[in-house]
Amino acid sequence: MMKLTVATLAVATLLGSTAAMATDIEVIHWWTSPGESRAVAEFAKAVDGDGQDHWVDGAIADGATARAAIMQRVLGGNPPGAAQFNPGREYEELIKNNLLLDLTPLAEKEGWDKIIRPAGIAAACHVDGHWWCVPVNIHSWNWGWASIPAFKQAGLDLPKNWDEFIADAPKLKAAGIIPFAMGAQPWQLDGAFGAIQTAELGIADREKLLKDKDMTVANGPEMTKALTEFKALKQWTDEGSANRDWNLTTNLVIQNKAGLQIMGDWARGEFGAAGKKPDVDYACLALPIDHPTVTTDGDVIVFPKSQDANLEAAQMRMASLLISPKVQALFNNAKGSMPVRDDVDMSLADPCMLKGLAIIKDPKNIAIGSARWLSNDTTTALDDLIAKFWTDDTMTVADAQAKYADIIKNAN
Repeated sequence: MMKLTVATLAVATLLGSTAAMATDIEVIHWWTSPGESRAVAEFAKAVDGDGQDHWVDGAIADGATARAAIMQRVLGGNPPGAAQFNPGREYEELIKNNLLLDLTPLAEKEGWDKIIRPAGIAAACHVDGHWWCVPVNIHSWNWGWASIPAFKQAGLDLPKNWDEFIADAPKLKAAGIIPFAMGAQPWQLDGAFGAIQTAELGIADREKLLKDKDMTVANGPEMTKALTEFKALKQWTDEGSANRDWNLTTNLVIQNKAGLQIMGDWARGEFGAAGKKPDVDYACLALPIDHPTVTTDGDVIVFPKSQDANLEAAQMRMASLLISPKVQALFNNAKGSMPVRDDVDMSLADPCMLKGLAIIKDPKNIAIGSARWLSNDTTTALDDLIAKFWTDDTMTVADAQAKYADIIKNAN
């Protein structure tokens, strides 16, 4: 008995010392919904897989809160090992102050400029000839999520365009179904508005507006129509929409209590977590339905600089792993997003992912994510304006359009 105990203790000690040798990488992110948790678990399993490194989860609910915590930690000299951002200007201060690990040697060795597509996704990390982050997915805001049983209950086919949905909304409501599911938080409202804006302006004029600050577009009739259509949706929402989280709103569609939600393709992960099947339980409608587009939103991982050589080596290993074909397939299938490379195993892809991948093959269908051009301050101002326009029935379309144009005109 004594020999067995000693042997057991020896093995335990050996295992303990091996585990202690693993390099901890604290990762701050805001992937906290059921679908997102399934996805981030794939990253954690991959990082922990060889025993060299250990993913230390630093989940913080709400993106704005998480980003604030990341910036505070990095600027305060106590950075995490890795952190999630959205592609764009959110981390430009960290790049300018040389606070991020330069991933260029790894990126050049692995040929990231050749495997990451579309070009707009790579450009978010490849700044001034250096790679400062690793893109892990392609997300698009331009999706509608429809409950097939809800439409059937109302005796309706799925809409083929926006006008059909508006015409069907009264019939959905008469059948006891919430026609339009909305979580009335500023970022959700602005995201839904952005999908309608892209449909009305088209990709070229949308870029003139958001990138070039074109006042002719800002004050034009297409913007007027987009704002009018957006505000008209309010009458088809439910009384519980105020400040409701996005995934709880998606759950209304999952439970067939609501007909349609405009939400980014991360919503697909919630349907998957609930065991729902595309084209059976729900439909993923790329927007505009009659000429779909994809926005190049998504997630990137940055690696703050460290004085610890072991941690830096672990950060490089992690960056390589996150963009590897197998991990890209597993993570994005669970997340609802598309992989950033097209040489991954697509046998796991469901019809919604395949639909998005088909759309993004044509550059004419790609709308660059607005965060690539707009600062956090400008984005926040637009979010707040669209939220006020939605909630304040005294604000007219003309007032909202004038304020929108003023924010764009003075954007930094």
